[in-house]
Amino acid sequence: MTLGPLMMDVAGTSLTGEDRDMLRHPLVGGVILFTRNFESVEQLEWLVREIRALRSPALLVAVDQEGGRVQRFRKDFTVLPAMRLLGHRYDMDPVSAKAFARQCGWMMASEVLAAGIDLSFAPVVDLDYGANSVIGDRAFHRRPDVVADLAIAFMHGMRDAGMAATAKHFPGHGAVVADSHVAMPMDRRRRADLSDDLDPYRRLIDNGLPAVMMAHVVYPEMDSVPASFSKRWIEQELRGELRFNGAIFSDDLNMEGASVIGDIPARVRASLAAGCTMTPVCNNRAGVAATLDKMEEFNDPVGQVRLARMRGRLGLSRDTLFATREWRTAKDAIAAAAEPPPLRLA
Repeated sequence: MTLGPLMMDVAGTSLTGEDRDMLRHPLVGGVILFTRNFESVEQLEWLVREIRALRSPALLVAVDQEGGRVQRFRKDFTVLPAMRLLGHRYDMDPVSAKAFARQCGWMMASEVLAAGIDLSFAPVVDLDYGANSVIGDRAFHRRPDVVADLAIAFMHGMRDAGMAATAKHFPGHGAVVADSHVAMPMDRRRRADLSDDLDPYRRLIDNGLPAVMMAHVVYPEMDSVPASFSKRWIEQELRGELRFNGAIFSDDLNMEGASVIGDIPARVRASLAAGCTMTPVCNNRAGVAATLDKMEEFNDPVGQVRLARMRGRLGLSRDTLFATREWRTAKDAIAAAAEPPPLRLA
């Protein structure tokens, strides 16, 4: 059985019978986990083993473990700083900031992989225009060169650990006020005015970026539909102009920013038709069921190869990981970053 193009969530800390039936469907290829799926590390590892045992090849298992406000697992995981902190450090010392970004990427990926999970959807490469609260301190910086430098370092840290990075949200979510979780954001800038937003992607792709997540943002000067459903953005700009050859994930298709397309099955079809490789649908079990019931078989051999490259390199147990000098060094660096700077009196 191949991996299907749909990524879904599960109800709780262990699999229900309904979860198992749906995860075995050939249209499903991945699972995304949330805080509700976590009670302890031991329980999480058992849940992931349950998911992996259902299929061969095993389903991809993902999480949003960016750091800062968006970190689903915290107890017994290293709590990572918001990425804006790395941007502030870059303003003072670029070399130190890039080294720290690489440590953060390595730490995040190492701990997630040790729990058996393949990937975390990170890093965020939206620019911090100060306009969008849902992005806010998740962004590294306003300057595209700084975002690129830090995102590349973070990506390389993830790669060192054995995890493929996913840059998001293409082509850029930072300049709109509306939150695409609850509204339909619209960015009225022309293509020529988006060069800053696209520059980090260009540099990440040149450095071997494995995956991109699309934004539910409409750019009316480019297309009438959100970027997650836009052949113009996916095929012409991302695949063509930027020569990206990795996996493309839509953002969660249950978000309000995707509702303009229709019901969940229509959103899945439209996103795949536009060129996405995999489409997450979260917190809408009825929508997932309707998609599995109504959608025809989907066959994408190239997409299968791209998804296979997202498989995490699982290796070290948590106990072995925690005994390494690299983990202890990164742990100390992250703890020091969380401390307030010393007070200096003139």
